[in-house]
Parts: sequence; structure tokens; C-alpha cells
Amino acid sequence: MQTIDTRAPADGHWWSRARRAVLTRELRRLGEPAHALDIGASDGAYSRVLIAQGWDVTAVDADPAAVARCRASGVDAYEADARWLPLPSGSFDLAVAFGTFAHVDDDGLAAWEMARVLRPGGVALVSVPCDLALWSAHDLTLGRVRRYTRDALALLVADAGLVLDFVVNLNVLLRPLVRLRRHRVHGWETRSRRPSVNRLLTLTLAAERRLPLGTLPGTTLVARAHRPD
Repeated sequence: MQTIDTRAPADGHWWSRARRAVLTRELRRLGEPAHALDIGASDGAYSRVLIAQGWDVTAVDADPAAVARCRASGVDAYEADARWLPLPSGSFDLAVAFGTFAHVDDDGLAAWEMARVLRPGGVALVSVPCDLALWSAHDLTLGRVRRYTRDALALLVADAGLVLDFVVNLNVLLRPLVRLRRHRVHGWETRSRRPSVNRLLTLTLAAERRLPLGTLPGTTLVARAHRPD
């Protein structure tokens, strides 16, 4: 059974802001909005970004509670396992799977399903946690079954029949702090951040996006790929 983390950071959380910024930036590069699928939508945060950018969004998640949260926020959401999407082939222009594949036992099948529902030329945006050195109780508590390397993510995308456009690292500047903190915390880190600290972390990641750091080790990988015509 697919298990997706339902305790996504609040919209104002520094990490949630960073991933929404990444998604927004990539959407602006895609041209006119059309039909998008949010796989493993959790609370619908990324679906709402898509909607705000003019996309017609369908969200899916294996957790009924997550589907209910999506619907409560105005997102068109349905209960579905990422490995068996009850959707027609070639029906979406964009598929987003942010943080999803790390929770799926058979991530290859989930990636294949994502590719199947894309139309020829359709784009996939994927984010996954990376670097086994960061593996900790934090990952286990979130229900993750793996972290990825760049090569492993590239192979996952290629085996699904997609053409990889790029892979970049995120959270490079904060990686040493994250590694230190993760191995000192047993389980999910619930400690709230002071607003000033949250803002500082947000600004750090914003500065990172302006620096050529995408090939250096980080905590998360983001990939864009497309289905060949």
C-alpha cells in the first residue's frame, strides 16, 4: 500500500515555501497552462499553486483524509494509489509528484503510471529526498522507504519511458545543518521555528536559487522530464 506523508509543513513553513517557489518557477517555463495531475497531493499545497497559475488540476492521494483536506481547500481530489491511476492514458499535459515516490514500495510502477497518463510531449516534475547519509528516524517516521541518488532518479525516469531534461539539488547551503540535526532527533521534528528563524531559512533558500549550486550535494532532488512525441 502506498503511504504518503500527510503531515506536510504548513504553507508558511520555510521548506514548504521553497518547494512551492520551485514549482512556480518551472510552471512559468511551460507556456500556456492546461491539464495537470498532482500525484500524492497530501494537503493540496502544490495543487493550489497549479490552480493559481491557471492550470486545470486533478489531485490523487491514497489517504482518504488527504483527499478530504484537498477537497476542503477547493481542490478536485480523488482517492487513488500512485501505482494504479484510474485515469485515461495520454490525458494530462503535466504531472507533478513532489515527495511521492520515496513513499512507494514499487516506485518504478508509479513512475510508469505517471508517464502513461501524460500526453506525448507532456511534462513530469518530480522531487525526491536524496543522499543516504541523511537517512534517519525522520525518514522512517514520515513513511519513506528510500532516499535517492542523482543516478537512481535518472534511471527511474528513463525506465518509465520519459526523457530527462534536468536534475538539480535543493537545500545545498543548509545540508550540513540538516545532517547534524537529523541525527540528533528521534522521529518527526515537531519543534516549531521562531518567525525570525523561519524567515532566515526562507531567505537562505531564496539566495541559493540565485547561485550555481545545483550540482552540489543537497537534501532534495528535483527533476523535469517529458514524454517523447
